[in-house]
Amino acid sequence: MSAGVAVPTGWVGRSLRRIEDPALVRGSGRFTSDLPAALWVRFVRSPVAAGKILRIVAPPGARMVTAADLAAVGPIRPMLHKFNYVPIEQRVLAADVVRFVGEPLAAILAPSREEAEDLAERVHVEIDATSAIVDAYAAIAAGAPLVHAQARGNIIVDARVATPGFAAASAAARHRVRLRIRSRRQNALPLEPRAAHAAWDPVERRIILHCSTQMPHLMRTIIAQLIGMAESGLRVIAPDVGGGFGQKMSLAAEYVVVAWLARSLRTSVAWTEDRRENLIASFHARDQHIDLEGMFDDAARLVALRADVLANVGAYACYPTTGAVEALMAMAEMPGPYDVRDYSCTARGVLTHTCPMAPYRGVSRPVITFAIERLMDKAAAAFGIDAPTIRRRNLVRAFPYTTATGLVFDEASYVETMDAAVLAADLPAFRARQAAARLQGRYLGIGMSTFCERTGYGTPAFAARGMDVTPGWETVVLGIDPSGCVEARIGSSPHGQGLRTALSQIIADELGVSPERVTVVHGDTDRTPYGWGTFASRSLVIAGGAALMAARKVRAKLIGMAADLLEAAPEDIVLGDGVARVSGTDRAMAIDALARAAYHQTHRFKGTFAPGLAESATYDPPGTFSNACHIALVEVDIETGRVGIEKFLVAEDAGRLINPMIVDGQIHGGVAQGIANALYEEVIYDAGGDILTATLADYLPPTAREIPPIALHHRETLTEASLTKAKGVGEGGTIGAPAALINAVNDALAPFGVSIDEIPATPQRIRDALRAAAAAKA
Repeated sequence: MSAGVAVPTGWVGRSLRRIEDPALVRGSGRFTSDLPAALWVRFVRSPVAAGKILRIVAPPGARMVTAADLAAVGPIRPMLHKFNYVPIEQRVLAADVVRFVGEPLAAILAPSREEAEDLAERVHVEIDATSAIVDAYAAIAAGAPLVHAQARGNIIVDARVATPGFAAASAAARHRVRLRIRSRRQNALPLEPRAAHAAWDPVERRIILHCSTQMPHLMRTIIAQLIGMAESGLRVIAPDVGGGFGQKMSLAAEYVVVAWLARSLRTSVAWTEDRRENLIASFHARDQHIDLEGMFDDAARLVALRADVLANVGAYACYPTTGAVEALMAMAEMPGPYDVRDYSCTARGVLTHTCPMAPYRGVSRPVITFAIERLMDKAAAAFGIDAPTIRRRNLVRAFPYTTATGLVFDEASYVETMDAAVLAADLPAFRARQAAARLQGRYLGIGMSTFCERTGYGTPAFAARGMDVTPGWETVVLGIDPSGCVEARIGSSPHGQGLRTALSQIIADELGVSPERVTVVHGDTDRTPYGWGTFASRSLVIAGGAALMAARKVRAKLIGMAADLLEAAPEDIVLGDGVARVSGTDRAMAIDALARAAYHQTHRFKGTFAPGLAESATYDPPGTFSNACHIALVEVDIETGRVGIEKFLVAEDAGRLINPMIVDGQIHGGVAQGIANALYEEVIYDAGGDILTATLADYLPPTAREIPPIALHHRETLTEASLTKAKGVGEGGTIGAPAALINAVNDALAPFGVSIDEIPATPQRIRDALRAAAAAKA
């Protein structure tokens, strides 16, 4: 293990500009919605949250399909084989009943997008509305209407865990700290909403589906299965994707309909959702309640932890991760980076008449980090010590470390990273400034959060959940063509992370060429090996590991061929600068010439090497944990409830930094979304299930004006759990920011005795808390 920041000696470790960017900044990107189509689709959506469909009548001359037309198309039915999971089905167009506002009922087709939209607005829909439930606690109350008859009490998953010593540790604890936190519902809000374009190929007699997705291979598998066609009859292409964040890893029912229409009509059919559709009908996230109790000894060490998690999963389960993904991640990772040996948790997923939930950047971890970090701050106050001190006493220090739920933390720097952040924040200077500001009627606050992020995990992690579909591994096929150009075909499917650039650096170092000679092909099921796409901070760890393995195989062949042709021992061959050299001599041969010989002069190797230069490798690791500490400095206006962020600081350890500039960008973007989660964004339903945040006038993402300067401090702890020594970093910014910000808000408001334990902490909620505190003192 080593720490600090490594000095790059090759391409890895350099902040190369992303090769993905020039086309995008010039406006030359290729997106699904850019493709022309013979027919455009507009979906007719349910205007009510619950009810029985009576009639759907199209305007005269309109071309419309409903569930009756798609009777042969199978339902979406993700499955889990553990934790009392109840499988439920979703028809791609609602049949008989509707279960949330925005559920697709019918599809209108027209020669243009505008005509389809006009016709869809004239469709007459009659629904006999029934009672709707939108709140998770209301859904599990006795007598609540059932969203699906087979899910008793509206519970889709009921998972429980308790260590053998929990009861004894809890009973013996000297101090208890309790809290209840609430995370409101969010939308991932990608810049590009969902889109699909399906075209019938009359020559190959199959469908080519372009769609904005993070998992093209799985989309091909499940769409072909639901339609009832051979998978070879469907080609899926994910072109440039304008943001995914998890929302685009799940199967969209609309994609199935578009593919079915193109196949049935033998033509091209396209659909692009507008922002209103995205806000009401694309997957939501984060809607959770958590009750948390920490049991401490006299030295403020956490000896036991109890949690109760209630996750609102909406009306249906997302495919493939199921409606259990939020609850199960919360249960497995609630203790975070802290050394607590006894733990008990109940985690339930609850069905409601709301838009279905799906993973969104960080999944449950922004919520559980918010919970455990609020607990730590409350415990620090109870013990009369500061926030860094209580964390130092409880953070894991020795690695590997097996958690109470069986997760294995690999080499990391939890305490060291926190100390670096605290030093950079200059806490004593801030406290002096804070005290002076309070004398002037200004309220400054500082808050921190420490966390670890499980990244790059393969099939063992998903198999432990009992998933019917068990993703994890990745395959890379790597070759050098006769011209000497390198091509890597990957199953992963990036959508803005700079993966092509980072992989080219890894491959270039192994093969002794420049990254400009490396092309990375992704997102096309015809051209790439089967893979699981991009999600869960996995791509650089797993696809990067597979690329390194494949590159090492090609490297070994290059060295062997060069040794033959240069009449040297293989151990004397050095690859670099596009040349194979015999160490200590002037004998050398261009790698381009070696590649040509591998195809055109195979006789020179006398059968020692097979023709060509192509290898493949598959990597399926158990996972690796990155870690970070976030610190936020804020000012709260007690008259308006507005929170201004003065500065945001991140100290992180993501192992080896393949491209530090890309890492910085990932953290900046993640922190911005974490700020949105903490202070701004909230999907709101009324009691009847009508959505009140259907435009960007009501759903408020932060703008550049609200994002503060973000100071970054890196550490590099090298781990044996990752072949490249890199750890995932894509979700960390989002995970840690909400807790740091809310702790800072609470620190600012400490003189008033308020506790903000709900996100987003909107001005209205802050003012309500201040008024309630004042009334309690009156």
